[in-house]
Amino acid sequence: MPASLEGRLVVAISSRALFDFEEENRIFERGDDGGYMQLQLQRLEQPARPGVAFSLVHKLLAFNEGALPRVEVVMLSRNDPVSGLRVFRSCQHYGLPIERGVFTRGASPWRYLRPLAAQLFLSANEADVRSALAAGVPAARVYPQSARATDANPDELRIAFDGDAVLFGDEAERVFQAGGLSAFHRHEAEHSARPLPPGPFKPLLAALHELRRAPGARMHIRTALVTARSAPAHERAMRTLMDWKIEVDEAMFLGGLPKGEFLREFEPDFFFDDQTGHVVQAADHVPAGLVAAGVCHEPAAQGAPMKR
Repeated sequence: MPASLEGRLVVAISSRALFDFEEENRIFERGDDGGYMQLQLQRLEQPARPGVAFSLVHKLLAFNEGALPRVEVVMLSRNDPVSGLRVFRSCQHYGLPIERGVFTRGASPWRYLRPLAAQLFLSANEADVRSALAAGVPAARVYPQSARATDANPDELRIAFDGDAVLFGDEAERVFQAGGLSAFHRHEAEHSARPLPPGPFKPLLAALHELRRAPGARMHIRTALVTARSAPAHERAMRTLMDWKIEVDEAMFLGGLPKGEFLREFEPDFFFDDQTGHVVQAADHVPAGLVAAGVCHEPAAQGAPMKR
């Protein structure tokens, strides 16, 4: 019988998201492909340092401690196959049971997300992330300079999500961009009983909701909605989650307050937001990634006011 990933949460991740390859990447970005390969080979026996998404991946893989594998992590990288040797050596060094990988030597790897049936793609390459999102795969551009996750919650995977254009569609955000805050609140109050459309990360939240019910799992999951919404606009967000029959453990309706310090207290293994300003601010405190989806990432919206 052929191998199958059916029934698993499949996460595809680039080498720069999992490991700290920033020094090596500077050589690659100068166009010195051969120098990059040579440096990686020279460091073959030197494990790469953990990268921004290392804690997230490490904890997700802990759900495979039982008899039934529930999570599959696949390397999906613009690295060349030779440099991929160091990637797998580094995985082995840290005890990460990652067995599958696709290395494309500079070509865009996102097209392999479909045969993998990936439910999350993390990469430092913005073009690859945008292509993945356009194909319907939850994806985020990681910020390699982000703070690393703390060691305070070794048995709990913590993930924080923004709301509009991440968990939810960008319907309300379009109203805000067109008419401002008063129009946004009026619209959300009028439609409080109507669920918001699903956003690009709703499938991932649903998959985590199922994963947390895995029998006998040592690892637990804690999720948070961290949004610039405030009352009364909070009601529609909560009613939407209730309609989906998906729970979050914490909800922060910040009314425009900076998210960074709240995220620092929540201590997530990763935070997803669609606003560059929020991600940059959060990256000072926690691992963070940009979801380049929704009206704010359309050409006409570049330079528009930041979401509440």
